[in-house]
Amino acid sequence: MEIRIQAIHFDATKQLEAFIQKKVSKLEQYYDGIILAEVTLKVVKPETAMNKNAAILVKVKNGDCFAEKTKDTFEEAIDESVEALEKQLVKFKEKSRTK
Repeated sequence: MEIRIQAIHFDATKQLEAFIQKKVSKLEQYYDGIILAEVTLKVVKPETAMNKNAAILVKVKNGDCFAEKTKDTFEEAIDESVEALEKQLVKFKEKSRTK
């Protein structure tokens, strides 16, 4: 699985990129057919709390899964997005089994 990380209007630290790689790569244990994961990070309205937005698009055979969360830190946003994707991938896997 290829993981692409895109930080909009800022530079992601190596530590953040490593965290994303580790978390997103765990999605493979839920569904084998993941081709690509695109992670987009952006800061919304920098002057407010809860301003770190993480969107993850997972491309799988015969479809896509998407999750987007906005939290206080990118780590929290990634965590929750990955959790949402885990559920989606499990459902996707079950659907593809029943076909």
